[in-house]
Amino acid sequence: MKLEQNDKSMMFSATEVPDIFFSEYIGAMPGDYIKIYLYIMFLSKYNGEININDLAKKLSLSINTINEGMKYLEKEGFILRKPTGFVVTDLQEKTLNQLYTLKIQTTQEKIEKNAQNKQRIKLVEYLNNKYFQGIMGPTWYTDIDTWMDKYGFDEQVMINLFDYCYSKSALHKNYVQVVAESWGMNKVRNLDDLERYYREQEKLMKMKKEIAKKLGRRSGLTQYEEAYIETWVNEYKYDMSIIEIALKMTTSRANANFEYINNIIKDWNERNLRTVAQVSQFLEQRKQQNKTTKEIKKQVKKENFEQREYSNLSFLYANKTSENNNE
Repeated sequence: MKLEQNDKSMMFSATEVPDIFFSEYIGAMPGDYIKIYLYIMFLSKYNGEININDLAKKLSLSINTINEGMKYLEKEGFILRKPTGFVVTDLQEKTLNQLYTLKIQTTQEKIEKNAQNKQRIKLVEYLNNKYFQGIMGPTWYTDIDTWMDKYGFDEQVMINLFDYCYSKSALHKNYVQVVAESWGMNKVRNLDDLERYYREQEKLMKMKKEIAKKLGRRSGLTQYEEAYIETWVNEYKYDMSIIEIALKMTTSRANANFEYINNIIKDWNERNLRTVAQVSQFLEQRKQQNKTTKEIKKQVKKENFEQREYSNLSFLYANKTSENNNE
């Protein structure tokens, strides 16, 4: 590794990190990647070279983590790839360009509307003071406008959105965006909608626990298994009374899994079976069909056996007659 120092001794020099990094980006960046980014910023002051192995040793990270971190930094625009290596992005310029792009995409009518919306201004000031100690990053303002306009959130829902993410220690844009999208998809617009959504989520959580208990899953369900249940409840609109019928059908199978249960419930949904009575009637009809099919197979087997016996007797009789005639 070759590094060339500047005129000031390294002991007395400093690496400047713009405040915009702490207000806008640090919350969403994984800890190991922060180490990589800060060290690259330090190295960028010097004309030198460093490879992946050197970074891994210096930062006590695996080579795989270094590679993934570099990919992340490049994808998110913190560094730019050049033919000879990488260049560290100016975060202030990067943020300014984002704000400018979003600004020119906003119609004049929307700008005038937002300028006149005193309630929204008060909301932003409240969020800034409560959750950011008055130093909220500038792009948050645009994001708040976007979430309110895109999903139709009122002021109280926005406050609850930030409060929820803050309580989860995840007040960064990626997480807030995921929660906002989930609320929007579930038609949350005001506090009444939000309370209804919470009730539904609480009911869903109880169902997941009950299903796990009935299946003997003491360690709980996997993320994919929970996704199956969410489909049964949210998309198919089935309650526990119908789901339990499918669960009981696994008792006769040694290796029954969620895919097997899901195929059963998916089939019921495709057949538009909406009630316990309809499902029970369908299962009874199928049971009767299976019984009839078995009886038919049994009868056919019996007839085939009798036919073979008759053929054998005929053959033996024919042979006996032939022997008598020869005598």
